[in-house]
Amino acid sequence: MANKLISEIPLPKSIANVFAARNISTAKEALSLTEFELMELLDVGLTEVKSALSQISEIVAPPYQTALSLMEQRFQNEHLRGHFPTGLKGLDAALCGGIPFGVLTELVGPAGIGKTQLCLKLSLLASLPTNYGGLDGRVIYIDVESKFSSRRLLEIGLRSLPEIFQMKEMAQEMAGRILVLRPTSLSEFTQSLEQIKGSILQNQVKMLVIDSMAALVSGEHEQGIRRQQTLSWHISFIKSLAEFSRIPVVVTNQVRSHNNDDASRYSFQVQSRDGTIEIPMRYDSHLIAALGIHWAHAVTTRLVLEAKSGKRFIKVAKSPISPPLAFPFHITSSGISLLSDDGMELMGPEINAIHCQGHNEIISFGMQGLQ
Repeated sequence: MANKLISEIPLPKSIANVFAARNISTAKEALSLTEFELMELLDVGLTEVKSALSQISEIVAPPYQTALSLMEQRFQNEHLRGHFPTGLKGLDAALCGGIPFGVLTELVGPAGIGKTQLCLKLSLLASLPTNYGGLDGRVIYIDVESKFSSRRLLEIGLRSLPEIFQMKEMAQEMAGRILVLRPTSLSEFTQSLEQIKGSILQNQVKMLVIDSMAALVSGEHEQGIRRQQTLSWHISFIKSLAEFSRIPVVVTNQVRSHNNDDASRYSFQVQSRDGTIEIPMRYDSHLIAALGIHWAHAVTTRLVLEAKSGKRFIKVAKSPISPPLAFPFHITSSGISLLSDDGMELMGPEINAIHCQGHNEIISFGMQGLQ
């Protein structure tokens, strides 16, 4: 609006002609000058200048918006952007439809908790025809740790969608839509990104799954700032890929033990009068997401999978549209299933804490340079 032409603004003809004669053609040019500069340049009085600037400002300045209108716009934008249902009713309701398109969704949790199980189910659902709720397209699955199992994929399909996967030809077609890449290093993954980008731009790929990003980075020998810079490039590329293609991008992350400095890098900190950081509450799990805070800011939705009190939970730890909620789940032959569609609201340190009771396979590697 700042570049709106003065000639398009309904000013009095006399003052509009003076602006034109002095080569002031846009609202931006007029508003960048002071009242006294305009008086001297246009050779008119202060009253005329104030009146003209008031009219120009009123037209080009953005209008006030109420909190209600902003909320309505946000919900409308979320609806237009789209969400991909996970098939987990309570979780989909909390996320206003499921995994959002055009942004990064992270699954974080200890080894063996069910991250890959959920990735397999999402990949399978995305490959389905639209009349079965799928995206009717291909899925690129980056299988860093060789955990992808075609046998398990078909088992999930047979148990959860028997009407489709009991037909041999249909099962083969759906499985054939999931393209698995197994890069052995971050450099191989980097080389694959351009190929992946080309496939997505040709509208062949409808979902991207990276399982897991932390495993890719942990295999590199670079440390500290060099490793952070490398990761930053990949974060930017994957984010731009999601935004430009408007497809759901799901990335898994591992966990690591946190040190004494981690508490001050995340939430729940209070600054005292002398400027020091006080930590009113401590994490009780000793686990946090790997890859550090820069990665945490890059993901739009973070789903934490954890084990606590003999139960597994999937919780919405970060989302622009959902409060922090936890849903109990179990893993069956048909994949992950919620035990209840009613989420339990979380508060305080419980939002970011990651519990691992009963799961001892904690991934521990040199991620200190990515804090």
